[in-house]
Amino acid sequence: MSRLPTAAFHRVLWVLTVTAGLLLAAGGGPQAQTTRDRIIETITVEGTQRIDPETVRTYMTVVPGDPFDAAAVNESLKRLFGTGFFSDVEITESLDQRALIVRVTENPIISRVAFEGNLRINDEDLRPEVQTQPRAIFTRSKIQDDVQRILNVYRRSGRFAATVEPKLIEQPQNRVDVVFEISEGPKSKVRQINIIGNDAFSDGELRGEMVTKQARLTSFFSSNTSYDPDRLAFDQQ
Repeated sequence: MSRLPTAAFHRVLWVLTVTAGLLLAAGGGPQAQTTRDRIIETITVEGTQRIDPETVRTYMTVVPGDPFDAAAVNESLKRLFGTGFFSDVEITESLDQRALIVRVTENPIISRVAFEGNLRINDEDLRPEVQTQPRAIFTRSKIQDDVQRILNVYRRSGRFAATVEPKLIEQPQNRVDVVFEISEGPKSKVRQINIIGNDAFSDGELRGEMVTKQARLTSFFSSNTSYDPDRLAFDQQ
């Protein structure tokens, strides 16, 4: 199993490359060709597997026939990353400076979503909570959101020490299995409820009106003794 891939930062390298090219053109004397004088004749897309190259070009802000514009190329780079289809995108110029070459690495397709280590909460209760689904395109942001969703489920059940670590199992044909490894941890119990500032009503009377209860040996199996912020907010009202 491999950990989630780290997002690439080729856009920074591209900005540096373009800036260096602009400086060289500016210092080349009257015969030097400026970036605005160069015309993009073709845009070549490399690395696609499922996505049609023409689809990639439709997300770009530059088209063949446009003058070379570093800002427009950088905007195209941002848009391609923003689609969520790609884990890596790189845009470079051809050697003759007449074409743009777009190299992409597609995000894999999810084959299976599984949960491991969950003993107190069933798969059937966790599965509706996550956005990651089989046959969908894997995106890192969606996985991170799902980790938080799973943690929220455990916190609602009083398990604030729970941790979730997503793992990827690579499969053929650019597919992956997503496994959420869960450590549930112990349930947090309310040991004592202290009430301060009450003159008209005793502590016992107020505790009797609360849904949250103090954990005692006689209330070992009661779910109301677990710490739940939503339940406490209800008690406050």
